[in-house]
Formats: sequence, C-alpha cells, structure tokens
Amino acid sequence: MVMTTDVHVRDLRYFVTVAEELHFTRAAERLYVSQPALSKQIRALERQLGVQLLRRDRQGVELTPAGAELLPYARRVIEAWAEGASAMQEARTALRSTLVVGMSTSPGRGGLLPAIRSRFTAAHPGATVRLRQVSWEDPTAGLADGEADVAFVWLPLPDQERYAWTVVAEEPRLVALPDTHPLAARPEIDFADLAEEPFLALPPSAGPLRDYWLALEERGGRPPRVGAEIASAEETYEALVAGLGVCLVATGNVPLVTMGGVVTRPVAGLGPSRYVLAWRREDRRALVAGYVEACRQVARGG
Repeated sequence: MVMTTDVHVRDLRYFVTVAEELHFTRAAERLYVSQPALSKQIRALERQLGVQLLRRDRQGVELTPAGAELLPYARRVIEAWAEGASAMQEARTALRSTLVVGMSTSPGRGGLLPAIRSRFTAAHPGATVRLRQVSWEDPTAGLADGEADVAFVWLPLPDQERYAWTVVAEEPRLVALPDTHPLAARPEIDFADLAEEPFLALPPSAGPLRDYWLALEERGGRPPRVGAEIASAEETYEALVAGLGVCLVATGNVPLVTMGGVVTRPVAGLGPSRYVLAWRREDRRALVAGYVEACRQVARGG
C-alpha cells in the first residue's frame, strides 16, 4: 500500500506550478527556487505517491494521466489550506486587536519603527503592536508559519508568490571584512576580487536569501566558499573578527557589524538590496492594511 500521509502542501504547490507552466525553468522562476531543487522535489513526490506525474523529454513537459487526475485535487488542497490558514489567523486575533510585526534585526534606518507606530496608532487607536524577533533561519520573519502578520524582510523570499510587499529601502550591498584583511586598504573592491574569498552564509533554511547574500548570480556559475554559517548579527560580527570569512551587508545594517575590528567597503559589480515590509497576499484585514499604509507614508516622507 502506498503511504501518502506525509505529502506537504509545498510539494503540491510545486507540482501545480509545473503543471501550469509545463516548463521546469519557468516554474522554478515563479516559485523562486532553483530548477534542480524543483526537479528533485517533484521526483520525491512521485516516489512518495508511487506514480509518475510528469513526463519529461526534449520536446518539453507534459502531464501523465495520473498527473492530470491529481491536478484538480492538488489545487483544491492548496486553496483549502490557504483558507484554513487565514481562518486560524483570524481566530487568533479575533479577541484582541493585536498586530504582530516580525523582524530578524531591528530595522533602525532613521527611527523607522517609531514613526510607523505613531502613524498607525493615530489611525487605529485601539490596536496594539507587538514586535517579534525571529532568527535568520526563517527569512520570512514569521510570515510563513503565521506567527507574524507583517514583517520587515529582505527580498528574495521563499515561495515569494505567497506574499505582497512595499519597499522600505533600496540599499547598496557593501562587503564587511576584518580591518586587517589585505583588501580593507582599498576604498572600493571589485566583486571579482572577492569571488574566491570564504564567505559567511545564512543557514540553508534561508533558501534563496542565502544565495542572494552569497551573490550567487554574480559568480558566473562558480560555487562560493563558505567559511561559516551565521544566524544573527552577533554571530556575524564574531565570525568576521575571527577571520572566518567576509560577508555582504546592506548599508543600513553596517552599524550592526562594525563595532571594532571590522570595516565595510563599497563593492563594484553588485546590484542593490531591497528591504521591504511584507504580508501574506490573502490577508486583507484592516490592521494589516493600516500598518502597510503607515509604512508607505513614512517611506515616502524619507
């Protein structure tokens, strides 16, 4: 007997996306995962179900009869799960007007949080704002598991199609390195000169965000050297001082890692980072919309 009790909603979402696109690369782009990782996940789902869902050949991808049978059920499961998650979130907050704001590190950036809170509470005087600090192991800062209603996060996000966001800051990526490092004497460093350096990396659970801060796209297919993994600003600073590697850091986060013995330098050849306030697309509650609007007003006001 085939056991299917452990099939994840994520795996069904991956399958549905490939079935809609009939193209692994386009599906991977929609899901913001790598194409090999998507293929591996689909194969694992097929093994678990004991049946081939997709037929792959040089002409492209097509659904097998079994895949065509599964598709409408998979869509219903995904839709039901989204409705269920939304209902649970509403139930948790029905008895109190509390908005949970997730973050991995304090946004700082010129008093952003107090300014947003002031505007938000003026428009929603009965509401309470609660801040929730989340480890870097969760790049969604609590959005994915429903523990946060809105969150200050960096793009890209895993399962990015689940979320909407408003950009808070677009900042250059600098490199942080020990002040004794030979490259620290330069006023600006070309990324090509950093490519062979050991880098500090986010945990694997950070998914596409780990790849982004390792600048995977700019490496021309060459894998990065990972000197250590870090899950907080404190761990990052200690790893830098210990000489375990260098790391990329957004301009607004420079004060978190330059407390002594560490410097930052501009990097040529890298695009800017995007820091956003994100929320789940299906969450249309007034408190979420109100906090988003307060954030937009503050961001527009500089």
